[in-house]
Amino acid sequence: MAKQANSKIPTHKIKVKKGDKVIVTAGADKGKTGEILQVFPGKNRVIVEDVNIRKKHQKPTNDNPGGIVDKAASIHVSNVMLIDPKSGEPTRVGRKEVNGKLVRFSKKSGENIN
Repeated sequence: MAKQANSKIPTHKIKVKKGDKVIVTAGADKGKTGEILQVFPGKNRVIVEDVNIRKKHQKPTNDNPGGIVDKAASIHVSNVMLIDPKSGEPTRVGRKEVNGKLVRFSKKSGENIN
């Protein structure tokens, strides 16, 4: 059985989490920074605040008057890099074991992320 493209099974470990500060490294919004609002591990995609904004034509409901609404769309996780908490520059993320727990660390400065 061949693996489907939109499978819900993650293909590899996503190294960014909700709440991380990231910079966009590719695409129309290249260079923009923002916080990750949502992560989709099965699709290898993330939603970043104020990045990849799309127009959504919203139908009116009892709660919502409707109209054209700006909405953040997801981008591929390979197009974002974590911002190093020490230097403020983009960095790759590594994982190491500290006191029996895996923690993320910045490859640029070596500082633990959280």
